[in-house]
Amino acid sequence: MTTISAEDPLAVAAVGAIHAGDLRTLRQLLVEQAWLATARLGVDDPEGMSRTLLHIATDWPGHFPHVAATVAALAQAGADVNARFRGPHEETPLHWAASSDDVEALDALLDAGADIEAPGAVIGGGSPLADAAGFKQWHAAFRLIERGARTTLVTAATLGLADHVELYFAGTRQPTPYEVTRAFWGACHGGREQVAGYLLDRGAELNWIPPWENVTPLDAAARENANELVRWLRARGAESATEVTQ
Repeated sequence: MTTISAEDPLAVAAVGAIHAGDLRTLRQLLVEQAWLATARLGVDDPEGMSRTLLHIATDWPGHFPHVAATVAALAQAGADVNARFRGPHEETPLHWAASSDDVEALDALLDAGADIEAPGAVIGGGSPLADAAGFKQWHAAFRLIERGARTTLVTAATLGLADHVELYFAGTRQPTPYEVTRAFWGACHGGREQVAGYLLDRGAELNWIPPWENVTPLDAAARENANELVRWLRARGAESATEVTQ
């Protein structure tokens, strides 16, 4: 597999074509330089970062013109739809499409054989659904579920899928207190009052602050502008991170 600088003229031309939705130019480049489909752009050393053209097609903010056709053209030319970013994380293009709420790119990747359960999300190393739910990319999250993605207790709670959440308490293995609290935080992060109430009744910690940011469930709900949920939490004694640490 070839790695080239992102400043290489061929890389610049390919990236420009992808971002512009210029399929004619992209296809011509792939014919003339067949190795581009599998090439990595960046620095290929232990301290460097590199990504593929499919990552380029799904990079934030996503929603590039004709992205479904772009993904199909790259896949047909031999691009690995499950290739991973190399660097501080290892997301696949499907993770990036999920993080950009890009349903068109997401569908095209799945149609080309992308692994819907691929690990590597920046959210806990999970599947693309973990990124979609964590970044509140609701269209992508629900589309992934429609396409067969498996939920966790946290993603189910974050998306407000009460029936999925209840199933985790119906088996012989009950969620741990940490799992319940983490899911409760996710429900508040998603503005899901019904699920938040269900989890609080099952022992969730009301004012838990996660290790990744100084935000309580109340703060998370307020950030989502979930005003009814904020009032409900306040009525039960919820506090902001500032109040908790005073």
